[in-house]
Amino acid sequence: MHLPIEVADYVDFYASEHHASNVGKIFRPDGPALTPNWKHQPIGYHGRAGTVVPSDTPVVRPNGQRKAPDADRPTFGPSRRLDIEAELGFVVGVGSTQGVPVGVDAFADHVFGVVILNDWSARDLQAWEYVPLGPFLGKSFATSISTWVLPLAALDAARRPLPVQQPPLLDYLVGDTPGYAIEVEVWLNGTLISTCPYADMYYSPAQLVAHLTSNGASLRTGDLLGSGTISGPAADQRGSLLELTWNGTEPLILDGVERTFLADGDEVLLRGRAPGAGGTIRLGEVTGRIVPAT
Repeated sequence: MHLPIEVADYVDFYASEHHASNVGKIFRPDGPALTPNWKHQPIGYHGRAGTVVPSDTPVVRPNGQRKAPDADRPTFGPSRRLDIEAELGFVVGVGSTQGVPVGVDAFADHVFGVVILNDWSARDLQAWEYVPLGPFLGKSFATSISTWVLPLAALDAARRPLPVQQPPLLDYLVGDTPGYAIEVEVWLNGTLISTCPYADMYYSPAQLVAHLTSNGASLRTGDLLGSGTISGPAADQRGSLLELTWNGTEPLILDGVERTFLADGDEVLLRGRAPGAGGTIRLGEVTGRIVPAT
């Protein structure tokens, strides 16, 4: 199977309050879980469209700079903290005009459908590089998506109200902004380790598009918009190994073996489902197997 679209631009968001709070608690245990801007606007970063790959494409462990907290200098080598992020990807079918924002009510006029997305993440590379400009080489080596796009119209029966958004958002983010009752399963080497509820996301996909274009940036056919890691309130609803193992301090036990981050040979499968008018709708699946660094 091939990529279902020619990816134009790739933007990844950070739209789950549970995920963002978990990350804040892990890395800022003595401070607020969320940054001051988080509940006022969807946070995102621009990724690398050229390394979006279809399901079943092997993922080569990335090399990069890593720096231990007690080290004076970084070292270069294979990532030792390779992770996954269970997400959805929204695919733009109709572009927009530069300089003209797309309002939340116009979401369905531009977004065609949705794929399952795995935002592979090298946590040690990311931790050293992300201040002050955000994710770069720790994310850009690979992003896997399912090999077909489920049209947005198929999800009409899965529309759900968003969680309460407080404090109130600015006017350009307010309108017809439903979430979706989509669940994404995370399987590691054949064992189900998490079921992630997209209905718990703080920001809707319509709000992501409205914010992305609010400064006049245009959409292009083939744009891929990552939802951000999908995590729920329960421990078995977390969409990354960073959260599931609490940064490696609480290992998972798989087949009697303690596991934290990904090892060479591991295979990760993400599978999505949603309620439909006549039963369950399947969003397909995306798999990737880790191969050693070159």
